[in-house]
Amino acid sequence: MSTDTPAAAGADGISPTTAPPAINRTMITWAIMLATIMQTLDSTIANVALPHMQGSLSASQDQITWVLTSYIVAAAIATPLSGWLCDRYSVRNIFLTSIFGFTVASALCGISVTLGEIVGARLLQGVFGAALVPLSQAILLDINPREKQGSAMAIWGMGVMVGPILGPTLGGWLTDSYNWRWVFFINLPIGVAAFYGVLKYIRNAPGSRAMRFDIFGFCTLSVAIGSLQLLLDRGSENDWFGSTETWIEAIVFTFSALYFIAHTAFSPAGKSFLNYRLLKNRNYVFGLLFIFIVGAVLYATRALTPPMLQNLMDYPVATTGLVTAPSGIGTMIAMLIAGRMVGKVDVRLLLLTGFLVAAFSLWQMSRYTLVLGVPDIVWPGLIQGVGLGLIFVPLSAATFATLEPAMRAEGTAIFSLVRNIGSSIGISLVQTLLVRNTQVAHASLVEKISNANSALQDAAVRSVYNLDLGAGAAALNNEITRQASMIAYVDDFWLMLILTLAVIPLLLLVSPASKGRKVEVDHAAME
Repeated sequence: MSTDTPAAAGADGISPTTAPPAINRTMITWAIMLATIMQTLDSTIANVALPHMQGSLSASQDQITWVLTSYIVAAAIATPLSGWLCDRYSVRNIFLTSIFGFTVASALCGISVTLGEIVGARLLQGVFGAALVPLSQAILLDINPREKQGSAMAIWGMGVMVGPILGPTLGGWLTDSYNWRWVFFINLPIGVAAFYGVLKYIRNAPGSRAMRFDIFGFCTLSVAIGSLQLLLDRGSENDWFGSTETWIEAIVFTFSALYFIAHTAFSPAGKSFLNYRLLKNRNYVFGLLFIFIVGAVLYATRALTPPMLQNLMDYPVATTGLVTAPSGIGTMIAMLIAGRMVGKVDVRLLLLTGFLVAAFSLWQMSRYTLVLGVPDIVWPGLIQGVGLGLIFVPLSAATFATLEPAMRAEGTAIFSLVRNIGSSIGISLVQTLLVRNTQVAHASLVEKISNANSALQDAAVRSVYNLDLGAGAAALNNEITRQASMIAYVDDFWLMLILTLAVIPLLLLVSPASKGRKVEVDHAAME
């Protein structure tokens, strides 16, 4: 979305032929930051409630992750529409519609009684919430003079990070004190206050209707993303390619992706959804690869840890929220530090440090056992947060360092889209492997169980795990399942560690920004 004169007029209500009315910047800032926090809060607040939602909705462990992936995919698909919609219907109208739709969708999530209902409501949340963060950033830039825009972006950046930091703790407390439905109902008062503030304090201006939108490119990409996500989410349930549904999803994905690629390659510049000239920039292409991996690792870890703690180690949901929150705190602190270092230190060195720190945290997680104390969870999470914070800011700087200024708006939209796709694929992949590897490990462990096993002859062990009694056999099977699940979780952490290390050599192919050159950082990467 452009933030030039038309958008500025929409935010200020300033006409070039009349004296500008007074702008209540304080109230506008409060209103749009409430909307921003509401949206970013939902990126993490539901994670700790997943085990409780799973039981309430009668869903399996891999099915309940649809609550996360549906939201991410919908937001990924809808984000590129924001600029065109604002150009056509005005910034204020789209912002109000987004707040209203997100709030209503939150209420629908809270009253859902089946998995299908909540997944549908989360899709609506993603669609309406996609524009909230980029529009809030644009409006803050529009209403502040150039000399105050740095301070405005600092406030905006802190607001963007408050949501992910508060999410686990607030979600744990609401679930423990009330029930999981309140992780969605909490959005209602916030949404109402934000809607009132935007309606009262931001004046409207008609859209310029100057932008063209590539409907064919958008539709083919959306169908490709949606079918791929369905394939990944439902593949294990449908026995993968032993199912007709999986074959249909694979065929639809393949043809949609091929049509999108061909359409993009043969469309004139500026008339396709993706400007192929972006892919001629080496830094930008490697930046997309890096942010894809970062998105997959970040969200996959956040999706894995709460169910592991609650299901295998009996952590209370409130405690789970507290011990997973430091990851967001580490990210915020590291981003503040990295922001000061970009331009003074080679971004490749910052990226290398960030990837190594994140890899170290994943190595610590790969050593998890069924006996974990609070420090064993807090420290790896905090360290991973620091690593990701050291990656986000310099990665954005390196990605856009050699990109033409005229292409940055389109480039940031695709950058955010790829991050979201990486996140959804990462969550689906680790959950699929978790289910599969649990079954494999369970079968392997069961092979070693028989009455001839010397361990089962011990009187203390036999009093609990007596294979001659139904209760003893069931107790032993439950323990084997716990052990197998822990092995599967560790396998997932090893996979994410390998992915993190695998991209490090590609840093050698990244060109650093010139010293002293001002680099625009894509703040959307902080979501």
